[in-house]
Amino acid sequence: MAVRIVMPKLGDFMTEGIVTFVKSKGDSVNQGEVLLEIESEKLNYELEAAANGIFHTLVSDGSTVLVDDLIGYLLDSGEEPPIEESKQTSESISTSPKRSNTKTSVSKDSKMTPSTPGARKLAAKLGVDLSLVIPTGPRGRVVEADVRAFSESGSDTQESIPAGLPEEHEVIEIKGMRKAIAENMKRSLKDSAQLSFFFEVDVTDAQSYRRDVGVELTAFLIKASGAALSKVPPMNSVITSNSILIFDKVNIAMAVALDDGLIVPVIEDVNNKSINEISEEVKSLSEQARDGKLKSEQLLGGTFTISVLGSVDGFTPILNQGQVAILGIGRTQKKPVIVKDEIVIKEIMTVSLTVDHQAIDGAVAANFCRRLQQLIEKPSKVK
Repeated sequence: MAVRIVMPKLGDFMTEGIVTFVKSKGDSVNQGEVLLEIESEKLNYELEAAANGIFHTLVSDGSTVLVDDLIGYLLDSGEEPPIEESKQTSESISTSPKRSNTKTSVSKDSKMTPSTPGARKLAAKLGVDLSLVIPTGPRGRVVEADVRAFSESGSDTQESIPAGLPEEHEVIEIKGMRKAIAENMKRSLKDSAQLSFFFEVDVTDAQSYRRDVGVELTAFLIKASGAALSKVPPMNSVITSNSILIFDKVNIAMAVALDDGLIVPVIEDVNNKSINEISEEVKSLSEQARDGKLKSEQLLGGTFTISVLGSVDGFTPILNQGQVAILGIGRTQKKPVIVKDEIVIKEIMTVSLTVDHQAIDGAVAANFCRRLQQLIEKPSKVK
C-alpha cells in the first residue's frame, strides 16, 4: 500500500520548503533511510523513510513545496502511485519560473508607472513593461537608461544593476535560508503594526549576580523576561487572523546568528526552570544551531523572542511572525549615573521592545518594560 510523503511543518509559521533529493526516483529504500533534505526558513531537515518501499517522486529536485502537499510515495514492488493524487499534486506544486530572453509585452500597469516621456516611448518600441523596471530617476521615475538596461538584460525580471553603479560586482543569489528569511521578514512587517520602545537598564548588580551563580547574561535575561511576562500576560501571546491567544506557559525563542542566516530555537517553560538549567539549554541549543543539528520540534512553540546584539547600542528587531513581542538586547557600557545626588559609574544596557500594536497597546508594553527593568536591577528576585 502506498505511503504518502508530504511536506512537514518544521516551524510555527512555516508555509513551504525547498526539496533536495538524496534518493532517486525508483530507488528501493529501507525504513529510516534519508530520502531528501528540506530547507526552510529555520533549518535544513533530513526526511527519513517511514517504511520500506520504492521511492516515487512527484516533484523535481529543488522544487518549493507547500506544507502538507505531496512530495511523493513509498510504493510496494510493482505498485502504481494513486493517479488522481499524483495529477493533483503535480498541478499544485509551483517551481521557480525560468529565466526568459523574450521581451515582455506592455501591460496596463506599465501605463501607470511614473516615467519620463522618453522612457515610455523607448519601452513601447522595445516591448518593455515599465512596471517591471527598477526606477533610478528623480522622484522614483523610470528614465530611458532604466528601460535600456532592462531590455539589454534579456530578462522579464530586473537583474541588471541600476544605471550609474560600477559594472564589476559580486552576485549573490537570494535563495535557501536567506530567501526564506527575507520573505518571512517582509511578511511579518506587512501583517503586523510594529511599534518599538527603548529604555536603559542598570545591569551592574545583574552582572555580579550572574557571575556568582555561574551563568551568562543571556540566560539571566531569559529568566528575567519569563518572570516579567508572567506579570504582564498579554505580552506572552500570539495573534491569528481573528483572535489573540494568551498563554500561561512561557516559551522563549532566542535568535542565534549563523554564517548564512538566523535561526530561532525555543526554550520551553522558562518559569519552571532554574537559571542554571536555562544556561545549559542556551549553550546546547546554540551549539546545535551552529552545527546544523537542531530538530524541528526545537523550533516550535515560541511565545516571545529575545535577540541579542551586544555590539550595538540599540536596534529594532522584526517580530517573529505571529508573536506580539520581541526583545532586543544591546551592548552594556559604563556610564556616569546620578544616585542620591552623587555621580557614580554604572554598567548600563540599552534594551528595545518591539510589539504588534494590533494586540498590544503602549501602556501594556510600557508596563512590561518597567517590570523587566525592576527585575534586572534587583537580580535576587530572579530565581
